[in-house]
This record gives sequence, structure tokens and C-alpha cells, in this order.
Amino acid sequence: MNIWKVTKKYEVWLGRFINLLKADLRLKHQNMASDVFVFLRATYYWWALIWRRVCPDLANAPVVLAVGDLHVENFGSWFDRLRRWIWGINDVDEAYPLPYTNDLLRLGTSAILALDSNRLKQLTPEAACQTILDGYRAGMESGGKPFVLAEHPQLKRLLNKNKRNPQAFWTKMQDLAREGKLRGKDVPARVLAALESLLPNRKLKLRIFHRPVGEGSLGRKRFTGLTMTNGSPFAVEAKALAPSASVFARGGKSQQSYYMQILRQAVRCQDPYVQVVRRQILRKVGPEYLRIELNTLTQLKDERLLLWCMGFETANFHLGTSGAQAAVLADLNERPATWLVDNAKKMANKMHKGRSKFAKRLARTKVPPVPNTVQLQAD
Repeated sequence: MNIWKVTKKYEVWLGRFINLLKADLRLKHQNMASDVFVFLRATYYWWALIWRRVCPDLANAPVVLAVGDLHVENFGSWFDRLRRWIWGINDVDEAYPLPYTNDLLRLGTSAILALDSNRLKQLTPEAACQTILDGYRAGMESGGKPFVLAEHPQLKRLLNKNKRNPQAFWTKMQDLAREGKLRGKDVPARVLAALESLLPNRKLKLRIFHRPVGEGSLGRKRFTGLTMTNGSPFAVEAKALAPSASVFARGGKSQQSYYMQILRQAVRCQDPYVQVVRRQILRKVGPEYLRIELNTLTQLKDERLLLWCMGFETANFHLGTSGAQAAVLADLNERPATWLVDNAKKMANKMHKGRSKFAKRLARTKVPPVPNTVQLQAD
């Protein structure tokens, strides 16, 4: 299946639902071509087309409302309504009913590619996939539990190593707001209304600008609104809601989104700022929203801890599907011990080949390169 043609076809399909930015798509293509791990993150639409063909033994597993685009960088932290610091999956744009094996396969594949690209350094592919499976099984058997960081000091320690300088963060945001401020006519009324719905005071005035971040969603318009409240900066973001690429893979036209459904039914302490309003995905932006950067893990025990927690958190989401616990555990018990690593290696190999072909095709185009943009917050 030609990755270049599939990419162009997907972008045309996606453009029927939301506005896309050509310059950001060019940047996305450059990033895809340069790094296999980024390629995985940016091409869920291709994954959705090929994973059943590459791993047919996994396609008939019990169906759950799955995250879809799961990978080892799709985890971060937030604060719930009780101001507790929470860690877990932070992007569910591609949520869709799928065999539970999809999420584990993609998570395992991303761990292998993280090892290949030297993001993870200590584990073997076998150990990484087994650790994910161990965490997942523990979550499924226990019925799940959210990751309140006060109860997980070692995970909290890893997050604290990634703390950002608030002053530097907000200075950069002010610069972006000044350089890229959008005029009123460039901000759709529904977007402005959605952003204002998150403000602590509706009388606050927002400076709105576009901020290109992420990998998979790079190319979609993100409207970031910046203001001051009680002497402190406050920022919110709106991103257009789009159908899952799983719809594209099946040749469908449905615009149904499972974004809020999967969040509501998961075993989870919700981020109160994450909402869908007027078909816009809303969230708060700030230096306190952290992700554990893989290159900050210097010990084998830390890599094991993080991957085990990722497996457990995946179970937290799958448990939201009625009847999933018994069905998934029964299916797991029937699978051979190395099913995940064996299939994840196949998909990792596909990703390497796909990136190489995409890079060669991109090199033959006459489209000028786009300079990289500093990413303040992971997608």
C-alpha cells in the first residue's frame, strides 16, 4: 500500500470535515520523513489501514472503545476538580470501537521504535512489550484505578524531572501571541465562543493566535487564546473535532466522534478543562501540563515503571466498555506468551519501510522546506 498516495488521499478526506493548513502539513511531512518514531505518531491513518493485514491473528479479538492512536508519548498530567495531580492518556482524538489488541499493539510498536530511535535505551523489545502486557493485565484484573500522583511517588518523581520554567513558557507564549495574533475576522464565531466558555471570567479579552504543535494533528488549525487573570497568564486552546482515521480506513463518511464518550466511561479523574464545545476540542494550556520525556529516563527500573503504568492506564480505558473485563481476560489467556512482541516487531518493520519510502518520495518533490517550530506542549 503506497504510503505517499494514502497520505494524500487521507488529507483530502480530512479536508472535507475541517480546514487544513498547507504550511503545517509540509512541516508534518518533513517530520515524518526524518524520524521513524515521528512517522508512527503522524500516520495513524496508515496504521488503521494496514494493521489487520499485517497481524490478522489480532483482528478478531474482543472489541472495546479504544484509544486508537496510542503510543508512548500519548501520556501526560493534569489537575482534576479537586486539584489533585493526575497522570494518564491525554489524547483521544482517534477513539473508535476496535479490537483491544489494536491499542496494545500500537503501544508495543511505539516502544520498539522508541528503542530504535534511542528515546528508550535500557529495555529490550521483548522486555518492553512484556512490561506493557503485565501492566495491562494487572489493570484488567483489578478493575482499574486512576493514577493520582500523590499515591505514586516514583511516577511523580519522573514527572518532576520534567518541570518547565513558567516564566520562560509564558514569555514564549507572549511572543507567539504578538507575532501570530489573528484578526477578529480570522477567528470563527463558534471558536471564539468555545474558547470563552473556559474563561474564569467572560469579561476577559483573549489574544488569539495559531500554534502548530503535535505530530498526528499537525496541519489542523489550533486556536490558542491568551489573557491575564488575577495578575497571571491564562491560556486555552481549541482544535477542530474530526472523525477518527478509522472511519477513513473503512471508507466511511460518518462524522461521529467518540472523544468525550471514551473519557467519560474510562476509569479516570477528568481534566475539567477538556471539553468538546461547538465541535471544538478544548483544553487549558500551561507549563504545569507535563509529559515524562523518554530521554530523561536513565535507569532500567524507570523505563519498566513507565511502561507498566502505560499498560495499566490502557486497561483503565478499555474497562469503560461493558463486558470488556471478562472478554478481554479470556482472550488474553488464550494467546501465546510472545504474541505482543512478535506482532509489534512486524509493525515496527512496516513503519521503518514506510518512513523510508515516504522520505524518498518527499525528496523528489519541489515543495520548499518549512523551518521547524518550537513545540511548547506535546499534542
